Amino acid sequence: MKRIFRHTKMLAAGAALLALGTASASSGEIRFTLGEYSANTKKSFDRIVEAFEAQNPDIDVTIEVIPWSNYLQALTTDISGGNAPDMSVVASIWLSEFTSQGLVEPIENVVSPDLVGKFIPAMLTPSYIDGKLMGLPIAASARAMMINTELYAKAGATPPENWDQLEAASASIAKMPDVFGFGLPGKEEEVDVYFYYALWSFGGQIFDEEGRSAIASPEGIAAAKLYADLVHSGSTEPTPTAYSREDVFNMFKQGKIGTIFTFPMLVPQIKEEAPELKYSVMPFPVKAEKSTMAITDSVMVFETSDAKEDVRKFMDFIFQHDFRLEFNKADGLLPVIKSVVEDPYYQENQDIKAFADGLAYAKFQPNVERWDEIIEITRSALQHIYLGDQTPEQALSDAAAKIDKLRGF
Repeated sequence: MKRIFRHTKMLAAGAALLALGTASASSGEIRFTLGEYSANTKKSFDRIVEAFEAQNPDIDVTIEVIPWSNYLQALTTDISGGNAPDMSVVASIWLSEFTSQGLVEPIENVVSPDLVGKFIPAMLTPSYIDGKLMGLPIAASARAMMINTELYAKAGATPPENWDQLEAASASIAKMPDVFGFGLPGKEEEVDVYFYYALWSFGGQIFDEEGRSAIASPEGIAAAKLYADLVHSGSTEPTPTAYSREDVFNMFKQGKIGTIFTFPMLVPQIKEEAPELKYSVMPFPVKAEKSTMAITDSVMVFETSDAKEDVRKFMDFIFQHDFRLEFNKADGLLPVIKSVVEDPYYQENQDIKAFADGLAYAKFQPNVERWDEIIEITRSALQHIYLGDQTPEQALSDAAAKIDKLRGF
């Protein structure tokens, strides 16, 4: 799931263009865009649309499934050209920016209270902006640790329950030829996210109570030093700043990495692409407290849509139990509605259950404006640390000062 938002000026221009349009309740056509979670995403939604149109022959639904790496650019280009879709799946942390530009219709103006009542309350949290529900969660994941049990066994390493054990296991595995102990993405998306896992586990926070950056706290420095030690001891792949999250995941599927931090969507990918891989899903190592991150993507309705009445019907349809379960299982996602949680699949599938169990203590990324810029600052600091250009103290202190200035402190 891509987590970058850089186009505020473009969106502002697009909002002005879109405001010139007029809206009616029903147009008989719905244009729906969403990011591609896997090759199954379009297949699932094509089946849903076929079933919906069979029951609603007066409504045509156009689905556009776009790779997450290109999705935001495509969406903002449409907005700036006055051609926004009727509804879109977006990263929930984008909702604040979209809302500030006046692009989003509060979801409770479109859907029924009965539909909102189907959702797990905690899953709705990231979709609230200034007390208003601006979208509905359509995809959810939590993060966990995945280990290659074959490599662990060959290295005589203990599956780690704490960070010291992770360092020891990674060092042992890295001594074997052609494999690496720990997969650490150092470019593109989620460089910062790996840092948060350790930051939270060490008892730290991203922002303090006043809203100032807390990444240069003692806990933040300790978390960054942990990763720096893994890099500089040779326990990770060489030069992590040359490897993206997808690069690391692909190496894990090839049996070349002992430990990664990942999401449940990787499970069906392994089943399909690397069925012989021996692995186990575990909670993250613990220091001061348990940690993981939950992420949701939300479906939002554009304020200028002239198909809100049709969208209301389509929303009721796509959030039916059977469709939600099919989509979740195909793409390795966690439940967002109550009835799906109770399905035996989530109680009996131990791989998925290991991710879902983390929801009890998971944290969400903060839903603040200019979060994309904060990500860039944090990522750059971590890259300097991994390259050995700066110490954790120097890099994080500089980054925290830049973040505070960005936020007006």
